[in-house]
Amino acid sequence: MRLVMEKRSETPLWLMVVSPLIAVGLPVLAAIIMFTLLGKDPARALYVYFIDPISDSWGLQEVAVKATPLVLIALGLAVCYRANVWNIGAEGQFLLGAMAGGWLAVITHGSTQGPWLLPAMMMLGALAGACWALIPGVLRTRFGANEILTSLMLVYVAEYLLDYLVRGPWRDPGGFNMPQTVIFEPEAVLPLLMEGGRLNIGTPIMLVMVVAFAILMGRTLKGFEIRLVGEAPRAARFAGFSEKGLVLTVFAISGALAGLAGMLEAAGTVKQLQPGISPGYGFTAIIVAFLGRLNPVGCLVAGIFIAITFIGGENAQIMLRLPLDATRVLQGLLLFFVLACDSLLLYRFRFVREARA
Repeated sequence: MRLVMEKRSETPLWLMVVSPLIAVGLPVLAAIIMFTLLGKDPARALYVYFIDPISDSWGLQEVAVKATPLVLIALGLAVCYRANVWNIGAEGQFLLGAMAGGWLAVITHGSTQGPWLLPAMMMLGALAGACWALIPGVLRTRFGANEILTSLMLVYVAEYLLDYLVRGPWRDPGGFNMPQTVIFEPEAVLPLLMEGGRLNIGTPIMLVMVVAFAILMGRTLKGFEIRLVGEAPRAARFAGFSEKGLVLTVFAISGALAGLAGMLEAAGTVKQLQPGISPGYGFTAIIVAFLGRLNPVGCLVAGIFIAITFIGGENAQIMLRLPLDATRVLQGLLLFFVLACDSLLLYRFRFVREARA
């Protein structure tokens, strides 16, 4: 006897209802076990992680600030993954966008600035991210290189480039030798939506992008092309769609959104460039994209949820003295169980008796 997975001809309705409940319940059960093993009260730990971050207006603002770059990057990654193109280098594209937008803020610092500056920074950030993403795209279409490896390796190039710039030519001469640029001028900083808070116009921009990509993927020919190339490449070729052209297109879209997210983070939250400008948004957004089922609205919901775990993890470090790694384990478990339950919707397990020789 051996255990095999076979594709379902039809998914039962009861399984479609139960699967999401299992996908949520199992990570909670795993979290309870983890907190117990760490010697913490599971009920209090779950409250700190999931309820406390949204218990007041300040917490809600922080969740929105964290969710904005995650959702923007995840939207671009979802487009790539729907086309069966594996962009793993969004972290590097995020950093390039931050550097490109930050460069304009740095060179205009102390000079005459105007309302043109922020739109120009956004365009530069998106363009830089797209160009950085096109490198693995061109390497795949021209030389057959694996885009997973090339996009991932470019992340480290971007990280070291940022580190060199903020320690060298862009370093703030009045910053006590710290590896950072000058604080951006007010004209180069995103306007706040609420006085005294940190919520800025980056969040409405993200919401507009969610709506735009929901329309793109669900109502346009390009969205149909992306889905068809990813699901049935032979049928796409017969329909006249260019697979190589689409690879470059989705890489450019993904990189542009990651670059825009980087610029918004630099100009909205950090207000300068420094080595730790990203806590790993580009990698975490991969989890967001898959938790959101590669759907724009799903990415929004998943991004908010992961942002809550980010804030909850920071609270848990202070209030419960839990390590930050516990948050990453929790996020990984969530992705694992969601993907496992998705597999149950498409496949079923069956024991097969092996034929005797």
